[in-house]
Amino acid sequence: MRITDVSAILLTGPCTLDPYLSEARKLRSAAFIRIQTDNGLVGIGETYGGYFFPESVPAIVDFFKPILIGAEADNIAELWQRMYHCGNFWCRVGLGAIVLTGIEAALWDIKGKTLGQPVYKLLQQEYAKAFPQTSLKEHAKLPCYATGGPSNYPIDKLAGKIEYYRSLGFNGVKVGAGAYYKESGSEIASEPQAAADFEADKLRFIRERFGNDLWLMLDAHMGNHAKTTWGLETATAVANAVKPYDLFFLEEPLHYTRPDLYAELCHNTTTPIAGGECLTAPCEWQTFIEGNCFHVGQPDAAFVSGLGPFMEIASGLAAKNQSIAPHAWGAGAAQMQNIHCGFACANTVMLEVAPAYGPLHSELIGDSLQLKNGYILPPEKPGLGIELTDETIRKFPFVPGSGEFNSVPGKILST
Repeated sequence: MRITDVSAILLTGPCTLDPYLSEARKLRSAAFIRIQTDNGLVGIGETYGGYFFPESVPAIVDFFKPILIGAEADNIAELWQRMYHCGNFWCRVGLGAIVLTGIEAALWDIKGKTLGQPVYKLLQQEYAKAFPQTSLKEHAKLPCYATGGPSNYPIDKLAGKIEYYRSLGFNGVKVGAGAYYKESGSEIASEPQAAADFEADKLRFIRERFGNDLWLMLDAHMGNHAKTTWGLETATAVANAVKPYDLFFLEEPLHYTRPDLYAELCHNTTTPIAGGECLTAPCEWQTFIEGNCFHVGQPDAAFVSGLGPFMEIASGLAAKNQSIAPHAWGAGAAQMQNIHCGFACANTVMLEVAPAYGPLHSELIGDSLQLKNGYILPPEKPGLGIELTDETIRKFPFVPGSGEFNSVPGKILST
């Protein structure tokens, strides 16, 4: 079975049907890679880079396309190595590696369809010998959380948001640090005591309202706030202040430019520290793994250069007795890539799921994502369990400039 065509498909649609998250973000762009074969099978993958800089994706896919045309589609590891080596100067980490993820995922989708098996089972079989500590456990189900973006305020609105997610069947929620007001945007404290007091008061309110059975996560989104990035003192103060409220994890309390500070924070607090969504290929992850920078790693299977590299990253974390909670905020293919990788890895403890997701999720996923009593069930369909139809492509034409970025003077995000 040989590859006959490789193409990038850019789309733009509603970011979400979640009325709370919609206050902050209206549109989402997405970049899918479609690989066609001479026996008629088609594979679809997604690169999370399409959510941020979609315009770049087609050129990078075209760069790699000659390596793929005419090649055997099931030779995934070798094709990945050829592409990765070809782009050695710019693809070891960063955007090249991120786009490579979507290409490699499409190859796994084809392989799963060919063999009639879900991708997570193929990943377990493929990497059982190379990464035995990662792939020996079968999950009958995995807990998940609704990823809620910012903390919508006033605080009674935040309570309504959590109630909404509970009504959708979630027993876990993640809320953002600081506060988000529809009229004025985000507010977050930078001074250690003020930040610690605000987050502790918020979590106290949530626990008093919803009890201790709710799986609760707090995302500081450090590096994304225009004027505020916590340093070690503030991150430590917040981590210590939220201890009484039994967080599943505190996510991204520091900027990724300081793995040394992440390591010190993890050493100095018992609050589980999570991170990794912005890290790309395994060589970039290596510094953070060896430095014990996270208690819970969050690799993204639409970002880390491939599903195979995801398994390598998860194995490295497992060797350090660290767990993973795959990050997932791409569109529908990215969501399923992360669910498959989560089920493939023994050290997965939590899955991230977009609640009330929009059509760029639902029209690809169909009924492949099964949520029951707060848990995700193992995918059953061959491949990734996704379908990108011509109708979906027609309905959601790409809008240039619809990628997400951090606003700075001269370039302001308005969608």
